[in-house]
This record gives sequence, structure tokens and C-alpha cells, in this order.
Amino acid sequence: MKHALENLKIIDLTRVLGGPYATQILADHGADVIKVEAHIGDEVRGWGPPFSNGMASYFINVNRNKRSIAIDLLSDKGKEILIKLLEEADVLIENFKTGTMEKWGLGYEEVLKEKFPKLIHCKISGFGQEGPLGGAPGYDAIVQAMTGMMSINGTPESGSVRMGAPFVDMGTGLYSAIGILMALQERNTSNKGQYLDMTLYDSSLALMHPHNANFFLSKKPGKATGNSHPNISPYDKFDTATNEIFMGIGNDAGFARLCKALNLDDLINDDRFKTNADRVKNRLELTDYLQKALKDVDGNSFSEKLLNAGVPAGPVRNMEEAINHPQTKERQMVLHKDEYQGIASPIKFSRSKSVGVKNIPPQIGQHTNEILLELNYTKGEIENLVSSNVVKLTSSSD
Repeated sequence: MKHALENLKIIDLTRVLGGPYATQILADHGADVIKVEAHIGDEVRGWGPPFSNGMASYFINVNRNKRSIAIDLLSDKGKEILIKLLEEADVLIENFKTGTMEKWGLGYEEVLKEKFPKLIHCKISGFGQEGPLGGAPGYDAIVQAMTGMMSINGTPESGSVRMGAPFVDMGTGLYSAIGILMALQERNTSNKGQYLDMTLYDSSLALMHPHNANFFLSKKPGKATGNSHPNISPYDKFDTATNEIFMGIGNDAGFARLCKALNLDDLINDDRFKTNADRVKNRLELTDYLQKALKDVDGNSFSEKLLNAGVPAGPVRNMEEAINHPQTKERQMVLHKDEYQGIASPIKFSRSKSVGVKNIPPQIGQHTNEILLELNYTKGEIENLVSSNVVKLTSSSD
């Protein structure tokens, strides 16, 4: 079996999270991703603890299956190396401050479009180049705050709360990977590359379902509702005799099955709870009935009983419990190589296979020598580039 993205070459100038996550998705399925770093490296290498081999978990989790070359892109010779890399590349992805590539004489419209007509250039920024926020830096939590994401997270008592995972960055990475694949598919027909303008702001707004849709119809901005769902009931976290569980009932048949499982058959035809709209309207009363019925049941076994009956429910687990669960093992979702552990690609094909862990996350410039040799630099030329600080080698790349 072959990898889905074999023979695809990507030059990755991104750092932090959104861009590296996008390129790891592609690298996991066979793309040759060359991570270009400054001599000091991607700053998230230091975003810890915890650390392994001097690298923070934050970096490790989104940079496997890549090769690292450390280049001073402010130098003319450094830019020459980048140009050589692009000669055989399919994709360039970067998240520099708006205008940086143009300042370096490497803007897409001014230079790259003509020099490399088949190149896909993906630019990730906070807000894009134009508009009142054009060119401003973007960070996950700040964009969460500015796009309404925080306003619907939390409880009425807590007020707005940041999402516990960086969904804006990760979502932008996912959208970028999708956009790159779309552009490559279009290139098969047009034989031309193009520019992708990806922003954290746009991605965050796009991820705000159903709150954005609710606003368009109701003209109400929405509010924090804790664990409950603004459009569905029951859809919430509940206490049991043993542990917390979460139940999400999206239709009337599922509600009837839940009621039967809890010996609450009389609620099935209760006018207050007949339809989802009724249940949302009378959410507090329904929650009270359910919570009283659940207080004497074992949460784990009851969740399994509901799942077997086709009712979405599950125990609230921590990260350790989730990673060690038999279903996680069955789906082969944990990767191992030497000291490296990570979550596998969730994309599973019938024929194409994922890479697994071909390369553990690299040290800064770990593959500098290897990549320069591929670009036909001689050993003497590489030594000169190193001595003049144009490139950096690690001990493992010497």
C-alpha cells in the first residue's frame, strides 16, 4: 500500500500551531514536509514543561514526520536556499507577519507566481491584509474572544471562558490542509498554482455552529449555557451514583428509549417533552426529572446500556482514561517510536496507509546537511554556509 500524498513536497515556514498542525496532517500521509526554521527554532519548542530531549510537548505533538533545516532567511544566501527548495516544491505554507514575504522580495504576486507558476502558496495570518484589523497579529485565545467563541463557553455564573483546547489554531490548520488539497486538485485541471489566504478570524467564525446560525434567525447573540446545548435537550452532563456522564438526545425516539431505561415512561407523552422544541423550552424541569432518576445508577454501566440501545451517552473521562481505553487501542490511535508517543492520524483509508512515525519531531536543523546535499550543494559550500551562519546544523545532522 502507498501513502495518499506520496511525491508531494511541502516547504513549511510556519511556526507555533495552526500551520505546523496543517503540515503534520499532510506529512502523516506521505508528503515530504521540510520545516524551515530560524536558528533559534520554532518558539513552541520551549512551551513547557513537560519536555523530552529538550523539546516541549507542545512542539512534539504537531511536528512529527518532518525534516528540519535551519536557515537565516534575512541573508541573501539564505533566500537563495529557499528559492532552490521551491524549485521542486508543490506547496509553500507560511505564517509570517503580513508583508514579510513581500519585504524579502518573495511576495506571491510580485515574484513567486511568475517564478513558480504551479506553486500553491498558503498564507496563514490572524486577520488577513485588509480591513480595520488587517495585518494585526492573531493568537488563538484573542480570536476566541473577538469572534464570540468565549461568549458561549462557560456558565452564567462564570461568564465568558476560553475554550480549553486551541480550537481556533487547530481549526485553521484543518481548513488550511483542506484548502491546500483543494488547490492541488484544481491544479490537476488548470496546471496552475494559486494563493490561499487563510485567517484565524475567518476560521473561528466558521467554527461557531450553531451559534452563528442561531443569530441569523433569532437576532440574539447567544450566551454561555454550561454543558447544555442551545438547540437540543436533553444534551448535558449529569451526576450518577458513581461518576459523571454526558447524554445527548437528538430525536424523539432516542428520548423515548432514555425514558424507558430510567423507568420514566410517563414522560414520553408528557406535553412538556413531546418534541425537542418542547424539551428545550422546558429544559430545567426535564433536567430535574433525569437527575433524580440517575442518582442511583452506575454511570459506566448505564452509559453502555444506553449506547447499546442507540442512545448517545458516555462517561466523563480524563485524558489518561481516554488514552488507555480499549477503544483507543482498537482504533490504533496511539503511536510509539523510541521515546516518542503521539496521537495517530484519524484519517483511515481502505488502501492508502498513513506513515505512522517515520520521523520523530526534529531538532533545530537536524536535516540541514541532508537537505542541502539533495539541493546539490557541495560539502565545501555547506561548510561555508555553516561558518557564515547562513545555516545551522545540529550534532545529529553533522
